[in-house]
Amino acid sequence: MRVGFCYNLKKPADLSTPADLYAEWDDEETIGAVRSALALRHEVISIEGDEGAFEKFREIRPDIVFNMAEGLFGTSRESQIPAMLEMLRLPYTGSDPLTLAVCLDKAMAKVALSYFGVPTPPFTVVQELKRRVEYPPFPLIVKPLREGSSKGVRNSSLVRNSRQLKEEVHRVLTEYRQPALVEKFLPGREFTVALLGNAPRVEVLPIVEIQFEELPDHINPIYSYEAKWVWDTVENPLEIFACPARIPPAMRRKIQSICRAAYVALGVRDWCRIDVRLDDSGEPNILELNPLPGILPDPDANSCFPKAARTAGLTYDGLINRVLDIACQRVGLKA
Repeated sequence: MRVGFCYNLKKPADLSTPADLYAEWDDEETIGAVRSALALRHEVISIEGDEGAFEKFREIRPDIVFNMAEGLFGTSRESQIPAMLEMLRLPYTGSDPLTLAVCLDKAMAKVALSYFGVPTPPFTVVQELKRRVEYPPFPLIVKPLREGSSKGVRNSSLVRNSRQLKEEVHRVLTEYRQPALVEKFLPGREFTVALLGNAPRVEVLPIVEIQFEELPDHINPIYSYEAKWVWDTVENPLEIFACPARIPPAMRRKIQSICRAAYVALGVRDWCRIDVRLDDSGEPNILELNPLPGILPDPDANSCFPKAARTAGLTYDGLINRVLDIACQRVGLKA
């Protein structure tokens, strides 16, 4: 098959922008690894997910597009490439524009999850500080409303009083120029769960636990930008992930069940990674869904989807082609 491969190549941020501006985009190593995996079985045509992508898709008309483009700017940026492909009636891997837009907006995703009875922590959205807002009880965690890859989630994002809350909301509003999601902080263990497939057949890969006790001393128990991109280095890696998670079978089944429910409720297709945390009663809650999951190829890198896939017996190349095969089956293509 002729497979279009669409991505956004990570750029260096300049001094006038947040350091994590391009954190969601992929580096040359990841792009090269995905391209090589696809090329084992298919002719691959690389297309940068920018303003020129539409004309390239229209001219080339690949049989299917392997999409990992995060989009450029705006509140629905992850939907941009899929919307182009839908207009051109070209099939692609992953979720559709609506699901991607809803999942990127954490509040909308949580509203949808609550409607379908999937547990998620209480929250509120702050548009501006001077407006009176009813917050859940402390402690709280403050995040940009529409970001991924831990963008905007700092060690200071976990707040325990009104002064800290005001400072963090102000930081998000000014630095990221978008509303702040203020969510009840859950004190229990945290997991991230990789899923493959389409309803009704959704496979849950081995669960990954984030071991916060491995963070530096006096650091908040959250997977912050610093934990993901600053403290975790090649020279001094953080051994923060355990896969498979050491949990009782009953808890594993609970986590698998709510993740499948969230996946289906939000209309996710082909693959997704879902973050889960236990509340003060030990019950799992959905934090957020990432239908464009990170897939760093280096086995020593802390990239949870490939880690879960390896634990399940899938190589990196096997994972990439499995996602493509799942999408082909969904749209009726012979891979």
